Amino acid sequence: MRVIFMGTPEFSVGTLEALIEAGHEAVLVVTQPDKPKGRGGKMQYTPVKEAALKHGIPVFQPRKVREPECVEELRRYGADIIVVIAFGQILPKEILEMTPYGCVNVHASLLPKYRGAAPIQWAVIDGEEVSGVTTMQMDEGLDTGDMLLKTEVRLDEKETGGSLHDKLADAGAKLCVRTLKALEDKTVTPEAQGESTTAYARMLDKKLGNIDWSKDAVSIERLIRGLNPWPSAYTDWEGKVMKIWEAQAEEGGNAKEAPGTVVSVEKDGFCVKTGDGILKVLSLQIPGKKRMEAEAFLRGYQIGVGTVLSQ
Repeated sequence: MRVIFMGTPEFSVGTLEALIEAGHEAVLVVTQPDKPKGRGGKMQYTPVKEAALKHGIPVFQPRKVREPECVEELRRYGADIIVVIAFGQILPKEILEMTPYGCVNVHASLLPKYRGAAPIQWAVIDGEEVSGVTTMQMDEGLDTGDMLLKTEVRLDEKETGGSLHDKLADAGAKLCVRTLKALEDKTVTPEAQGESTTAYARMLDKKLGNIDWSKDAVSIERLIRGLNPWPSAYTDWEGKVMKIWEAQAEEGGNAKEAPGTVVSVEKDGFCVKTGDGILKVLSLQIPGKKRMEAEAFLRGYQIGVGTVLSQ
């Protein structure tokens, strides 16, 4: 098929590569505009743009893809289908209905669960045991189009947002290739989604990582994993931001201590009272330092029983 590919972050790159490898002709890549990065403000290409240039595919970077001149630019390519994966803009009806096969979206959840911008991380935060990828025929709603194909991916006990991202990116690439073949062969029947059983997977921000120690240890441990590597979970330690990268939830805790209080210090970590249970911190990072194991931290810094970590 002649494909217009719309995507922006690293998550999208594997699907573009898989479509090319499967013999589809990517006639155009549409991605978000370059952004300045770092102190020097040097413009940085999106990961999808870098992949497109490597393959010699034309790149289009509209600020607002719904503008009439942008719609006409896409129409010039005479594509059979538009594939959309983490593009970052809402598409107007003119683009959704532009090609014979419409717009197919690759979404990183088992729809109708986890519609929204951050389905990968919320699946970890919510303690899901199974996630996956769904391809859908896009409509004007937010992740509400008819479903085409699905594939499931099990979460490991120590799954992080980062590790699940990589698993689902790989699964999504394979599923997209299967979906285009099924559409060509007319062997797939679109299925309406129905109501979602989960909250909308809202976009992540840094404030979400501020640990509320009055919550239970299991929930806090899942938050830490879900927000690893970005935006990360953190707490206040003596006026400094302490990022917590790895922890384990344990039972116990004396009722008299306030949540956030360090209740014991061991060789390989320190234990913090929560609203229900104990959280043992195993890996962390403080300002100006790289991520370190708690054991290494405890050799160089004092954190004693009774220390209070706060929001």
